[in-house]
Amino acid sequence: MNESIQTFSSDVLIQEHTSNLKKWTVCFTAALFFFYEFIQMNMFNVLAGDLLRAFNITAEQLGSLSAYCFYATILFLLPAGQLLDRFSTRNIILIALGICVLGTTFLSFTHSFALAHLFRFMTGIGSAFCFLSSVRLASRWFHPKRLALVVGLIVTMAMTGGMIAQAPLSLLNHYLGWRQTVFCVAALGAIILILIYFLVQDYPPHAKHEHKAQCDELREMGYWHSMLRSYLNWQNWMGGIYTSLLNLPIVILGSLWGSLYLQQVYHFSPEKAASITSLLFLGSILGCPAAGWFSDYIGYRRRPMILGAIFSLAVILALLYLPHLTASQLMLGFFLLGFITSAQVIAYPTIAESNPLILTATSVSVISISTQIGFAVFQPFFGRILDYYWDGSKLNDIPFYSPICYHIAMMIMPLAFIIALLAACLMKETFCRRQT
Repeated sequence: MNESIQTFSSDVLIQEHTSNLKKWTVCFTAALFFFYEFIQMNMFNVLAGDLLRAFNITAEQLGSLSAYCFYATILFLLPAGQLLDRFSTRNIILIALGICVLGTTFLSFTHSFALAHLFRFMTGIGSAFCFLSSVRLASRWFHPKRLALVVGLIVTMAMTGGMIAQAPLSLLNHYLGWRQTVFCVAALGAIILILIYFLVQDYPPHAKHEHKAQCDELREMGYWHSMLRSYLNWQNWMGGIYTSLLNLPIVILGSLWGSLYLQQVYHFSPEKAASITSLLFLGSILGCPAAGWFSDYIGYRRRPMILGAIFSLAVILALLYLPHLTASQLMLGFFLLGFITSAQVIAYPTIAESNPLILTATSVSVISISTQIGFAVFQPFFGRILDYYWDGSKLNDIPFYSPICYHIAMMIMPLAFIIALLAACLMKETFCRRQT
């Protein structure tokens, strides 16, 4: 009852006292952190050939290096939700982003493959906080009925970062080389850090007393009780599985292997390959707010999630089995794959609505952990499959993988979409209303 009163009062206060400009400025300046981390997570896609050559490594080793970012994210996600629910969101963002910028800077200078793992790990610490902090702020500044749309727009910003990490970063890499390109990414992070320092606030000025009351309630609940309440919730894990598996096109094709796949199977130039993979992110940029708006409009969460999994399966099967695809057809396929898999964004408000308001960040961290496990597991696993079927040939000192190698490895995605469909079917409908 007490929580219901708090939720109601929060909604009223947010509506009546917070200007639209202020709430959008705060939430989307903070979301620049998520935007930046998506550049980090996906930049290895266009740098893959250079990194294979620079460190003289195999596909599995490259997958392992990339995955170190996600190992760190998984490790720090466990306390991230609790920290964001209890302490200053703004200060946590500044610390996490600062560590990420330092790791990126050091990575641009290192010649040691072992140290490269450490610096990649540092960038992953920031990833643990970037999305949760944005959702935590959005839940304080916006009415719950707009949460799916706002979260969709936040994810759109991230996908814009992923898109920048494709063709634009490939062009920068072409002219500057991979080390200078990575250093430029670090400089961008420093600029975002300054913007967040000056523009982000933890909560609306009028909500100070309410925020304090929520912190007091969390202290009464206790750390382990709140953790167990979030991490033993079946609904949270079904949402996490759904999001993680529907995110695999970004994990596999957008973050690491898509550019090399298009170069080696379809013989495109690095710039052309990057422009095609960028359409995966363009599809997500348009698809995330569309999915959020559609879910809010029809008043359902579960139904559009089920449809998203079904249509995603259809698109990936078309990309795998339609013969002799042209560049235009591949561009359309990658765009549709990004657009339709954006249904994953609906899982975030679903989980927020399925848990107490004061546990928003902790509960949503279940999805973030599941997604990062997807990155950590499937990137090196994809590389291991490529290496297993590789005949040992190289082209320009880069391992050359045959079309059959890629086809076998990419069968991960249709299988994942089937499991995601089952997960969506097992979730409870919230009807766009908070259930607890």
